[in-house]
Amino acid sequence: MDRRFRSVDRERHAIPRVQVHDVGVIAAKPTEKSSPTVISSVASALPGTTAPVVATVRSRPPGRRKSGVTCETPTMELGIFGVGSGTTASPASIASIAPLIEELGFDSIWAGEHMVAPSPRVAPSPIEPDYPMLDPLAVLTYLAALTKRVLLGTGILLLPQRPPVALAKAVASLDVLSNGRLLLGVGVGYLQPEFAAVGADFASRGPRSEEYIAAMRALWTMDSPTFDGETVRFSGVDAYPRPIQRGGPALVMGGHSAGAYRRAVTMSSQWYGFAMDPAGTARCLDGIREAADRYERPAEYGELTINITPNRRLTPELVEQYAALGVHRLIPILGGADDAGVEASIRCNAPEALLR
Repeated sequence: MDRRFRSVDRERHAIPRVQVHDVGVIAAKPTEKSSPTVISSVASALPGTTAPVVATVRSRPPGRRKSGVTCETPTMELGIFGVGSGTTASPASIASIAPLIEELGFDSIWAGEHMVAPSPRVAPSPIEPDYPMLDPLAVLTYLAALTKRVLLGTGILLLPQRPPVALAKAVASLDVLSNGRLLLGVGVGYLQPEFAAVGADFASRGPRSEEYIAAMRALWTMDSPTFDGETVRFSGVDAYPRPIQRGGPALVMGGHSAGAYRRAVTMSSQWYGFAMDPAGTARCLDGIREAADRYERPAEYGELTINITPNRRLTPELVEQYAALGVHRLIPILGGADDAGVEASIRCNAPEALLR
């Protein structure tokens, strides 16, 4: 059985030091050799997969984090997505639900990003132009002061829309203020009007994102940071404090394209699929396997953690379907039109309600 999906140590999401001119960081070259440490999947009964496996989803007491031990069937984690958006886009709302999320045993809280939204709304924009969405780094900084245990994730931050040196500073600061609890979820984006509004080139967003990651890691890891890329160049500078997590926060690559799968394999410790049903998840994991067969994964990244935000209400049976595919963390979307609805959404998605 292919054993290349799995998580790294959650206590410190170690990312290796990078050399600025290491082309493997920016664009991995195809290789005939398949990496042995990218995917560790569990077969399911979905069409196109191998023999079915019955999954047993196991929960852990709140406050405990697992190591990077490989399992045949993952021990499922549950996060929550959307804090700081919609009904919860206020300090009072965030302050009221953060302790509850931690108390109920969720392992992570995730905040999404759209700096602007097309107005009037046009496809494929996921939100109305007047939908409230706070900046995810601001939300997670606020949450860092309100919580002690849960991981804090950007789900996802639109990397090519932000200046990389300024972003490196903001990310390092948040990792320090959260005492090393940040998960840096990033993606290249897909809304052209949003790119135009922030003055970022849409066509080159993929290569620029890879260069930005390398530049930020240079600032986080090098004794004398120097970088000479196509769009980012610096030398004779430094930036402290460095992130608490060695090498910078764990990189969580979002996206459902071949480029996203390659970036997940070659430069990330985790992958994030958004609004996915089990069949769509299976197709994405097949794409990651294909990328793993073509591109070599640095051994330092360990095995790949799979995160999914489902596109439907979770049940214990549905959680088991995702687990059987090899998913390690489910991150349901926070619902509710008012405070009572938000609390009900949190409780019905809690580990006690879904994991058995």
